[in-house]
Amino acid sequence: MKTKNMTSGAPWKHILRFVLPVLAGSLLQQLYNTVDTIIVGKYSGEDALSAVGTTGSFAFLFLALAIGFSAGNGVVVAQQYGAKDEKSVRKNAATGILFLTVLGILSTVAAILVSRPAYTYLLNVDNTILELTLTYFRWYAIGLVFQFGYNIISAILRAVGDSAATLYFLLISSVLNVILDLLFVAVFKMGVFGAAVATDISQAVSFVAAYIYMYMRYPLFRFKIKEYKWNTKVIKSTVRVGFPISLQLIVVSFGLTFIQRAVNDFGKAMTASFTVGQRIEMYLNLPCNAFQTTLATYTGQNIGAGKVDRVKSGVWQTLIISIIMTLMISAVVWLCAEDIIKLFSLSSVSAAYCLEHLRVVALINIVLAMYIPLFGVFQGSNHSAIPMIVAAGALGTRVLVTYLFRYSPFLGYKIIWCNGIFGFGMGFLITWSYYISGKWKKNSVMK
Repeated sequence: MKTKNMTSGAPWKHILRFVLPVLAGSLLQQLYNTVDTIIVGKYSGEDALSAVGTTGSFAFLFLALAIGFSAGNGVVVAQQYGAKDEKSVRKNAATGILFLTVLGILSTVAAILVSRPAYTYLLNVDNTILELTLTYFRWYAIGLVFQFGYNIISAILRAVGDSAATLYFLLISSVLNVILDLLFVAVFKMGVFGAAVATDISQAVSFVAAYIYMYMRYPLFRFKIKEYKWNTKVIKSTVRVGFPISLQLIVVSFGLTFIQRAVNDFGKAMTASFTVGQRIEMYLNLPCNAFQTTLATYTGQNIGAGKVDRVKSGVWQTLIISIIMTLMISAVVWLCAEDIIKLFSLSSVSAAYCLEHLRVVALINIVLAMYIPLFGVFQGSNHSAIPMIVAAGALGTRVLVTYLFRYSPFLGYKIIWCNGIFGFGMGFLITWSYYISGKWKKNSVMK
């Protein structure tokens, strides 16, 4: 079994070697999301663009379960791998795949059932784009099970140090999604339905490719059908770590959902602008999110090997690289904002909103690079409730100031993108206070 152990040698070398494929994979994912938005806007119009964009925050509620519980299983596997317990690695991985598959099926059913009341009442979607929104989301939801499956396999591979593999799967998914988007939306004129089906097919192919790779590459993960069984003890360990991570992301989802509602209240032009702004904002967040994932595995392996103090040197080296990368991306977004916006075929009103949005977040989001990577330390040391608390505080603050100041003469609509000044500042203070306290070192080994 050729895997990468991160418990010896210079931390920054392991971290950089691990993070680059994660970062490249995330970049690919954002690129195809961006191309998807460009294609929908160009060939189906601004209403379709707004419909697709307004589904994002609520759809993320279900992806939070996939990401959180996959990460939870990955942390458990990483600790067992660091402890060289291959029998437990195999058992936990097989149970994790079964658990996430079942959860994915249930999520698909739930998403379809609650879609109309969610977008009608919770998000207050404009009546002129409501049916387009429901069409896209319901067809998109059919593919959730594949996203759950892909996430758990990727988490297992990352747990044993193989972060490069996810890059290959995302490359397959990204290229296929763009091709299918052009075929279904641009050629066959299938609109938002075509965009959703293109996403489903690409996710399914990515999941199948990931499973085949794992099976062929690692004899340890060549499971027999009878090994996919419901192990309550294993699932409890996964939930213990994964639930706080999922809850953190669910809090983020609900916070963004309320912000999206505030956006929708300003009309379709603002909705279209916010859709594009969020797509670009994701590029600014790539480094901090990738380093969070990396530090979770790095911390899990080192704690499993009994090297808790080694984590601290890795943290400082990670933060320096994270901040440098974020500064570089922010500079590009600031300088090229107008040219970037032109790609999305926005109206003049939407484009004006979007330019303000991008210029502000290019500065504010640098703060995220200073504290989000530390979430990985907390997750890898079985303190994943802390990121949830931080997220709740940060998002709660953002939502509160958004609704307080959205009609004020002081900020008005600009609070939609300026709320991060308040929320991210609070997140920074809470995160660093907990890290400096050293409490994350306690009870860090999974029993």
